[in-house]
Amino acid sequence: MTINESLAQWSELSMLLAAVTYLVAFIAFTWDIASHSKAARRADAAGRRAESAKRPAMAGAGPAAERGSAAGFDDAGSGTLSGTEDDAAQDSWPVDSSMPGDLDRVSGRRTADDSMVYSGARRPAANVAVAVMVIGVLIHLAGVLTRGLAASRVPWGNMYEFCTTGALVVSVVFLIALIFRDLRFVGTLVSGLAVVMMVAATIGFPTPVGHLQPALQSYWLVIHVSVAVMASGVFTITFALAVLQLMQTRRERRLAEGGADRMPFMRLVPSARALENFAFRLNTVGFVMWTFTLAMGAIWAEQAWGRYWGWDTKEVWTFVIWVVYAAYLHARATRGWTGPRSAWLSIIGYLCIIFNFTVVNVFFSGLHSYSGL
Repeated sequence: MTINESLAQWSELSMLLAAVTYLVAFIAFTWDIASHSKAARRADAAGRRAESAKRPAMAGAGPAAERGSAAGFDDAGSGTLSGTEDDAAQDSWPVDSSMPGDLDRVSGRRTADDSMVYSGARRPAANVAVAVMVIGVLIHLAGVLTRGLAASRVPWGNMYEFCTTGALVVSVVFLIALIFRDLRFVGTLVSGLAVVMMVAATIGFPTPVGHLQPALQSYWLVIHVSVAVMASGVFTITFALAVLQLMQTRRERRLAEGGADRMPFMRLVPSARALENFAFRLNTVGFVMWTFTLAMGAIWAEQAWGRYWGWDTKEVWTFVIWVVYAAYLHARATRGWTGPRSAWLSIIGYLCIIFNFTVVNVFFSGLHSYSGL
């Protein structure tokens, strides 16, 4: 079979356009977070002013002091709001439970609704970001398909193709999840990771389109690698959730101790417990996929090399990843490892995936040396 160089060039152009589109989505998601952070601060200031106005005038204070207190100034008269007044105003400000997630109008809510349902709150920047992500996925899909058509095979034969397909899967999983849950709060991390993966593919692992190596010319490539890509996409989403969980945990602890809210943009994000529960369910799905990947890889190895397991570096690290996520699921389900410990286990598992994909593929020689570099 011949290589279609024209389609290969169209594929490379589509990959470049997809990366730029994901970058625009990243900027829009970041703008959404920044705008809501400002809105949250304004809502807090309004709540503090209303609370200060209700307080009786301090004994012995003159009219000027009363005006300063009502305006929310601190004792130094600097025009800034004290942390104590901030927390008291937030705790006393009424929360309208009928409007979950409407953070612009409900200043007392510390986090978004844990059910992650759409509330109807106006978020034009986030909506634009989602629309741009959809366009990026369509362009990206065209790039992956033309890459496969150019080589007359599935486009998963080297690190470039695995990385670009993985970025596509991450974006598709995110968009599908948006149908059922309002996960726009994780859009910045997901679109950012997609950009990083596309840049890594085009700059770090550039590989001209070509034929598969003889050992990869098997239908097991479709079965084994496709499931591995999907599992990696799911684990990428859970990695982003784990990072947000750690940030939200630190913020919740600070607020519980009476500290000021230094990350008001995290009000767009559900509570740390809700993030942990959702990540656990997704990690369970990803773990099942990775188990299937490990088993199908062993069967393919028996057909290709006459043994199921040979302690090849790639095989070992695939098993290490399986062990880490198995430990995560077991520790959280039976040993009570909740909170930051479970988040760190999930992050360690994903870092093992990155190590397996980059360092092992590039610097370790073995039967799975198919990086194409």
